[in-house]
Amino acid sequence: MTKPARLMALDVGSRRTGVAVSDELGLYAHARPALKGGSRALLDALPPLVANEAVDEVVVGLPLTLSGEDSPQTSATRAFVERLRERLDVPVTTWDERLSSVEAARYVPSGRHRDGTLDSAAAALLLQAVLDSRAGDPA
Repeated sequence: MTKPARLMALDVGSRRTGVAVSDELGLYAHARPALKGGSRALLDALPPLVANEAVDEVVVGLPLTLSGEDSPQTSATRAFVERLRERLDVPVTTWDERLSSVEAARYVPSGRHRDGTLDSAAAALLLQAVLDSRAGDPA
């Protein structure tokens, strides 16, 4: 039996990026501390973090409009994903993150919204959706 892939999800923001990593069985998402800074800082911080967490794939939340269309933020995220692919030795994919931050806000106390807790909770919800969608998938 093959070992499940270990996934990392990112909820990319302009000031902070939420981070979550799956467990060793690929069943549950666990929030990690958010990373602070813009895309340059993130591009520098992610390669060692991916290596330390033994991640097999990185999933980046893609911010689409409610109607599923691209937005200015979507374009910026796609450009970031392309730069990230050049820096990492693991696949980098995207996943529709519509309303993940709204849903995360329901679970995170309002006093924790500015310290990165909300961002990483959104990343964990995103990652759990990916894990659930792949459960039982013979890929």
